[in-house]
Amino acid sequence: MTDAYIIDACRTPRGIGKVGKGALAHLHPQHLAATVLNALAERNNLNTEDVDDIIWGTSTQIAKQGCDLGRMAALDAGYSIKASGVTLDRFCGSGITSVNLAAAQVMSGMEDVVIAGGTEMMSYTSSIADPKTPPMLDGGNMSLRDKHPQSQQGVCADAIATLEGIDRHALDELAVKSQQNATRAIAEGRFAKSIIPVRNLDGSLALDKEEFPRPGTSVENLAGLKPVFSMWRDIVVDKTGRTYGQLIQSKYPELKEFNHVHHAGNSSGVVDGAAALLITSKEYAEKNRQKPRARIIATANMGDCPTLMLNAPVPAARKVLQKAGLSVDDIDVWEINEAFAVVAEKFIRDLNLDRQKVNINGGAMALGHPIGATGSILIGTALDELERSGGRYGLVTMCAAGGMAPAIIIERV
Repeated sequence: MTDAYIIDACRTPRGIGKVGKGALAHLHPQHLAATVLNALAERNNLNTEDVDDIIWGTSTQIAKQGCDLGRMAALDAGYSIKASGVTLDRFCGSGITSVNLAAAQVMSGMEDVVIAGGTEMMSYTSSIADPKTPPMLDGGNMSLRDKHPQSQQGVCADAIATLEGIDRHALDELAVKSQQNATRAIAEGRFAKSIIPVRNLDGSLALDKEEFPRPGTSVENLAGLKPVFSMWRDIVVDKTGRTYGQLIQSKYPELKEFNHVHHAGNSSGVVDGAAALLITSKEYAEKNRQKPRARIIATANMGDCPTLMLNAPVPAARKVLQKAGLSVDDIDVWEINEAFAVVAEKFIRDLNLDRQKVNINGGAMALGHPIGATGSILIGTALDELERSGGRYGLVTMCAAGGMAPAIIIERV
C-alpha cells in the first residue's frame, strides 16, 4: 500500500440557495463544479491527462444535477478526455465519501491521481421540488417504511433533542458561536487560501465571498424565531394516515411529545457550492514535484438508526479513531457538520470534546450546507486550519440521511 496525499483543496464561496436571491443560483451546476476543477489544475500545474478518475458527490441527481456531473464538469472545465468521472450519492455524506473512495483507490495502488469533490445547488433542487408531495427517503417503498420508518430530518433533530434532554438555549448558544467563529474566520482571511471566485459565462464576477453568514446574531434575537418543524411533524405522508411525527413515535413510543427546538437560526443554511481535492500517490507527488499538504490516515463508514437518522457521527468518529490508532485527545481540529444544532451539540457532549477544537471557523449554521459538496468543503477547511494553527490531526464527519455517517482523519504534512 502507498500513502494517499492531499496535494490541494479548493472550493467556491457558498451562495444563498434561492432563485432570484443567491448570487450563484442562475448558473449551471456543471459550471460551478468546473470552476473548482479548473482552479485545481491551474494552481497545481496539473496535466489533466494524468487524472485517473474524478469522483464526485451530488445528492439530488436529477435534470441539471444528473448525467454524471463529475464527468460532465471535467469536460466543461477543459480537462483531457482521458480523465474519467463518476458521481455518487450518500446524501449529505457524499462529499466525504468521494474523498474516502479516492483515497482508497490511491492507497490500494489502483490509481495514482484522483480528484474528489462535490456540488449541490440547492437553489435549483428546491425550484424543481413538488410542493404537493412530502419528500420520503424510502422512495415510497411501504415494506421498507414498515421496517424502518424514516421521517423528515428536522423532525428527527427535534426528536433527538427531546430524547437527549438538550434544550433550545444550549442549541441557540451553539448557533451563535458558529456565527461568531465564521465572522472571525472571514475577517482574518482564514478561507482565502481555498476560496475560488465564481465567474459568469461572460467573465464577470458572480461571487467571491461567503454570502450566507449573519454577523451580529445573538441568543436574544434567535430566541424570537419560531420553531420550524412542528408543522412538518403533523404532515400526513401516506395513505395509512401516518405523519412524520408518528413514524418516529412508532419506533420510539417513549417520545410522547416533541420539544420543538430547531429553527432557521440553529439549522444548516440552504446554499449553493462546490469543492474539489487533488489526491495522489506518494510516488506521483515525488515524480512530479507536487508538495503534499496532508496525508489521509484513515476512513470509515457507520450506520445507525434510520428512524432518528442523525446519530451516526459519534460511532463513526469512534470507528475511524480506532482504525487510525488514535484517541480523542490526539485530534487538533474537529469538523462535525452542523446539519442541525443538536447533531453538533450531542457530538461534543458524547465525546467530551474541547469546544475550542470543534468547528473552529464556523459551521453550516453560519455558512450553509450545500449537501453533496459539504464534506469536501469541511476536509479543506480542516486542512487550512491545521496549517494555520500548526496542528497535526483533523477529523471530519457528518450525519447523512438513512442513518449514516462517513468519517476521515487527515494528518498535516
